[in-house]
Amino acid sequence: MSRPRIGLALGSGSARGWAHIGVIQELAAIGVEPDIVCGSSIGALVGAAYVTGKLEALGDWVHTITWRGIANLLDVRFSGGGLVEGERLIGFLSELYGDAAIESLARPFAAVATDLDTGREIWLKEGSMTEAVRASIALPGLFGPTKLGDRWLVDGGVVNPVPVSPCRALGAEVVIAVNLNGDLIGKHSSAGAASRVKTESQKQRPELLEGLMSNIPSVIRGGAGVIAERLLGAGSDSPGYFDVIFGSINIMQDHITRSRMAGDPPDVMLTPRLNQIGLLEFNRADAAIKEGRNCVRQMLPALKSAMGHST
Repeated sequence: MSRPRIGLALGSGSARGWAHIGVIQELAAIGVEPDIVCGSSIGALVGAAYVTGKLEALGDWVHTITWRGIANLLDVRFSGGGLVEGERLIGFLSELYGDAAIESLARPFAAVATDLDTGREIWLKEGSMTEAVRASIALPGLFGPTKLGDRWLVDGGVVNPVPVSPCRALGAEVVIAVNLNGDLIGKHSSAGAASRVKTESQKQRPELLEGLMSNIPSVIRGGAGVIAERLLGAGSDSPGYFDVIFGSINIMQDHITRSRMAGDPPDVMLTPRLNQIGLLEFNRADAAIKEGRNCVRQMLPALKSAMGHST
């Protein structure tokens, strides 16, 4: 008997998305090779690395990244619809993916983005991989939108945080989905969680703030320093800009995911336990990847059942 066509839906979740690397590695270890890959936001970035054969290179890089390295990818402009212009990130993605065209790849792939004017979900299934991923990761409030054709596009997680539907549309018979935000909601409202988020912001402040300031012209650096401290919530008991933006996005994506999964559930849902990793903690790849692998091992019976015991 031939095995079913497997779709892998990689969800949004910012720095927690490095868990996708561990998921893909562990699936390969048990003999599961997705035929179709779809991603929203960070899921699109990791999924694109996988289908272009660059997952190992991405994994090597994320194991070494520091707060300063993160800041160096963020060209702060305070204009253009976001705090970050994104040109440096595009350069990094271009180097990672090369000049790959999505339609030329061996596996069908789609990056999910959101049309800023209509609110429609857009599946980017052809054209430049770099441009598709840049559109899919354009997190509102942080990155400016990306213009493709006559559309302005923002983060795919705004409309489809766990992209099961494009996997099915591209021909998947069994869909394995990865939800990075499944254990977050409810914890943010507790005093302990608020304190944890605050501690994370203060812990990340020195290197990140210094790196961000190096990207701003010296003539305005003094005033910008005050702004940046407020963005990170430093020196205050109230949440910072990033705390509010990312906390609100967590809530929004959790509600959207629950609604969409009720109407179109995956065959297997993988939910890594990532509450301890902040949305900007891209330097914690080791912990995220380890948890990605762990969640696959824990769901092995469900995976075997979905594959018809072919794993």
